[in-house]
Amino acid sequence: MTRNGAYLKCSAVHVATGLEVSAFGPVAEPKGLERIAIAKLKRALLSR
Repeated sequence: MTRNGAYLKCSAVHVATGLEVSAFGPVAEPKGLERIAIAKLKRALLSR
């Protein structure tokens, strides 16, 4: 996770395919942001 002011950027990478997704959200919710990034990665893998 990378902090940018009041926001966090969370990136999730699928090692086997190199697919990367990012999610942005408030600093106060890092665990929720992590869940969103993982869900986005799963959704992106299913659409491949």
